[in-house]
Amino acid sequence: MSASTTIAEQKIVEDDTFIANMLEAASVPTLMMTLVHLTGDTTILEGAIKPRTPLIGEVQGYLGDAEKAEVRALALQALKRYRDGGHQLPPPPSAETVHRMMSFMVGEHVAAEYVPMMMEEMGLDGGDSRASRFERPVSESAREDFKVLIIGAGMSGLLAGVRLKELGVPFTIIEKGACVGGTWHENRYPGCRVDIASHFYSYSFEPSHDWTQFYSGRDELFAYFNRFADKHGIRGCIQFNTEVTSAAYDEDSAQWQVTLRRQGGEERRGANAVISAVGQLNRPRIPEIKGLELFKGAIMHSAEWKPERSLKGKRVAVIGTGASAFQLVPEVAKEASRLFVLQRSPVWMLPNPNYHALVSESKKWLLKHVPFYARWYRFLLFWPGTDGILPKLKMDPSWPHPRRAVNAHNDVMRETLTDYIKRQVGDDAALLEKVVPTYPVMVKRMLQDNGSWLKTLQRDNVELVTDGISEINASGVVCGGTQYDVDAIVFATGFHANKFLWPMTITGRGGVTLNDVWQDEPRAYLGITVPGFPNLFCMYGPGTNLAHGGSIIFNSECQVRYTVGCIKALLEQGKKALDCKPEVYHAYNTRLADELAGMVWSYEGVDSWYKNSAGRVVNTSPWRLVDYWTWTRNPDLADYSMS
Repeated sequence: MSASTTIAEQKIVEDDTFIANMLEAASVPTLMMTLVHLTGDTTILEGAIKPRTPLIGEVQGYLGDAEKAEVRALALQALKRYRDGGHQLPPPPSAETVHRMMSFMVGEHVAAEYVPMMMEEMGLDGGDSRASRFERPVSESAREDFKVLIIGAGMSGLLAGVRLKELGVPFTIIEKGACVGGTWHENRYPGCRVDIASHFYSYSFEPSHDWTQFYSGRDELFAYFNRFADKHGIRGCIQFNTEVTSAAYDEDSAQWQVTLRRQGGEERRGANAVISAVGQLNRPRIPEIKGLELFKGAIMHSAEWKPERSLKGKRVAVIGTGASAFQLVPEVAKEASRLFVLQRSPVWMLPNPNYHALVSESKKWLLKHVPFYARWYRFLLFWPGTDGILPKLKMDPSWPHPRRAVNAHNDVMRETLTDYIKRQVGDDAALLEKVVPTYPVMVKRMLQDNGSWLKTLQRDNVELVTDGISEINASGVVCGGTQYDVDAIVFATGFHANKFLWPMTITGRGGVTLNDVWQDEPRAYLGITVPGFPNLFCMYGPGTNLAHGGSIIFNSECQVRYTVGCIKALLEQGKKALDCKPEVYHAYNTRLADELAGMVWSYEGVDSWYKNSAGRVVNTSPWRLVDYWTWTRNPDLADYSMS
């Protein structure tokens, strides 16, 4: 991508009044950073106007109106000079200055170790420093003979294809669905949206400035990944409506023999490397409930929505109150004549007034036209959710109130969020008792909320049911001895999150399967490789889900770079197989388990999709983003046996 596209997508041709009006919508801390780029003058970093510390979900820096007006006036003059001077910029700020700018912008010290990661993420040079390239000569024939099979055409699979294409290494993406997009193709229930800010939930080298909402809905995200596939010429490398049923490693040829199933039969295909990009949340889970097969009405899972089955005027039961239910229940309530929300446990919610908010045309204009504005706005979204909260998620063994919270900070969060719930519920004591969780904050996935959830539960046509489900019969659901007659049951019960690569059968050296190795405790080195399974790479593998900050796209870029780095090493060294050393794998996973054991997600007595049947966390990463980024920049080949 060219510098002009990344730094400022479009030139400024509008008049002074128009620009001034656009600046009224600007994030002032972001605008202050663009002023350094526009003018080359760093004295703004030493002036009296400074964002107040810390910026947590705040884009205006807690500045006063007079301060904001002064910065906007300076920006107007600078943009006029930029426009009238032919869109020329002074030399870029030094790395040292960029570091100062980072700390200034967020109102707290940004440690030096984060600067390389954030400069790469921001792409201030207008390039893509994560692009793939060989460091040593590799012949065209060697590249063409090395075949890679990617499973899944979602976010990680598409990215892996782009990076392999940059190297000239042939690949095929196998996609069980009819289109690209992964979770954003499969999930289409009412209200489906991302819960990471849209201007951050995108590839670092492929920003979008046209999001219509701060937290985009499913259709826009689906369109984004389709545009990405087409722009980078990936669609022609995808085999749709095809499912991988098994893959077996052949030691003699150092190849994977992959069995594919599609309409019309099966096919076997050889590959030098296999990249699993199937994710963690892709196989819907419907719990076993007595009598389910007797129900005469419609049954749907949130991830297998049937839009042709209208719920308008129907009596509906939604089972579950997790992330999907949190989004779909307010929408279903608008149509259903009666809605029963069947809750096993309540959820903690983060107040977020922008969760359904629209992005103004002024904000879009700023992102497209003001040099470096979009890059620094991305940093402003990224930094507060990076690593600062992680120490606050560790369980304090000396904390005297373990049933309320896991440490002092966690207890403050509990009080704050409980007050947030109380303000919405008012004097409805019965509802309040049902919706305030008894477990500590952050044990389960936190949900973004703009008030729509509790407002929905207080509608006349909605009833929150907290008695457990005893059975389902022909006409509805029985909870605590009460019959709830419904026309449709919606399962918002999540996925088989701990069954990585399931239901595929993956067989490595010596006929050992991944199921044999993992059983109910999936682990991988860096979440990517497993001993005995050469040239098999997992994207979004065990222990890589982000529950404390960041974006899963950031993690995916780290994992794809590492995986492609392994493939590059094989080609550059003329080797066929790369296999993680058992001692490296075990040492890493011992550290991982030890670290996870002290985190809030391991809190005992509460189930979540982060845990396996033994109550151990297997999905989520306890590592700082900067550490994971460092570990995955380049594979340490000493961690592997190569042959």
